Amino acid sequence: MRAFYNLGTAAMRLLPSETAHNATIKALQLGLGPTAPDETPSALVTRVGGLDLPNPVGLAAGFDKNAQVPAAMLKAGFGFVECGTVTPRPQTGNPKPRLFRLTEDRAVINRMGFNNAGLDGFHGRMAVRTGSGIIGANLGANKDSDDRIADYVTGLRTLWGLPDYFTINISSPNTPGLRGLQEAGAMDELLGRISEARIELTGDKPSVPIFLKVAPDLDSIQIERITEQARNFGMNAIIVSNTTIARPDTLKSGHRGQGGGLSGAPLFEASTEILREFFDAANGSIDLIGVGGISSGAEAYAKIRSGARAVQLYSALVYQGPGLVMDIRRDLLARAKADGFETVADAVGAD
Repeated sequence: MRAFYNLGTAAMRLLPSETAHNATIKALQLGLGPTAPDETPSALVTRVGGLDLPNPVGLAAGFDKNAQVPAAMLKAGFGFVECGTVTPRPQTGNPKPRLFRLTEDRAVINRMGFNNAGLDGFHGRMAVRTGSGIIGANLGANKDSDDRIADYVTGLRTLWGLPDYFTINISSPNTPGLRGLQEAGAMDELLGRISEARIELTGDKPSVPIFLKVAPDLDSIQIERITEQARNFGMNAIIVSNTTIARPDTLKSGHRGQGGGLSGAPLFEASTEILREFFDAANGSIDLIGVGGISSGAEAYAKIRSGARAVQLYSALVYQGPGLVMDIRRDLLARAKADGFETVADAVGAD
């Protein structure tokens, strides 16, 4: 069966990038995705941002923008699945072509621009979800919005009570000006208004966790300040990190000059380094989720040893297919055991 999925992955790479992605979603909707074993080793269980995860390997936002196949991806073995980014109103995103495989670099550049079908359809699909498993909603803002912070509050209010957690995505480089919300004053206003809405929506019940997703293109002063703001406003975790606008000199692909966010293997070292800086800044006060360039158990384990309580991946699936998640799970167990840890969670921050 693994050979079948590997063949399918290779065939998809013969198609234009966005066509291949849409075809993958259709195949998953038809039930053609892989199925992981029902039992998950207890040594993989972890807790992040108030959520109990069966394993620490998550699917990053961007794969399932419209919450069409979260159950299929959970079935494939992910410990949690993040849908979106979803904006209040539907938007077509940036002009095509806007998604590029950098095959020689095992990387991807995208300038999708939060293309999605909007909150209404997203809400409808989340409302009829069946089965168990941790599913999150990644919230964004419309490109032409007059009040982008209000867009995040709208997303929170509209979907409240449906996903298991929310992610506030202010780190995409493909919506002009969005990353400006990471600046000190803007972030105070954003997180303040999110916090006010959260208090109103929660009432006397426990709150759904809310995470903050940041860019990898941050300096040490910004990392210290963002960590403090996230903690002060009650964010439950920080996702480190989104795609980068940097272009390493090592890139070989002819697409290396395309505009947009770079993800995949070239992002691993830089994103892991700022993860370590966030871990030092947090000093145990807020959980971290590591994202960026993970394509193996060794890289997932490096993120965990650098301070991540869980990890997320997406770009590597383009090259290695859906069986990658189970490979990573098995390798994490082996590496933790070899280092003398009873559970993978015991390795968090070991470096």
